[in-house]
Amino acid sequence: QVQLVESGGGLVQAGGSLKLSCAASGDTPGTTFTINAMGWYRQAPGKERELVATLTSGGSTDYADSVKARFTISGDFVKSTVYLHMNSLKPEDTAVYYCNAELRHRRNYYMWTANYWGQGTQVSVSS
Repeated sequence: QVQLVESGGGLVQAGGSLKLSCAASGDTPGTTFTINAMGWYRQAPGKERELVATLTSGGSTDYADSVKARFTISGDFVKSTVYLHMNSLKPEDTAVYYCNAELRHRRNYYMWTANYWGQGTQVSVSS
């Protein structure tokens, strides 16, 4: 079973920076995976989960308007890892940040795509 393990959350003052990391690992014996895309979503208390940034295997990125020019997503898909560099953090960035991955699995001649979520990491920005 594939797992996404996040790290790097914490408490920071407004204007500060944090870097989140997420690594995908594991699969059932005899199965391999490659990455179609990885990304970050966040959910603040009382709000719905929203997209923060995504990165495809082709190098395309997408950002929420609220984080453009402040956050940067990068990744090393050979290592099955994605990062989120967050600068100029604001109190409204406070949320649980979730890693997401769309993986293409292969076992013998069979291929399928599946979507996975990490457990989430808390980011808190104080004013």
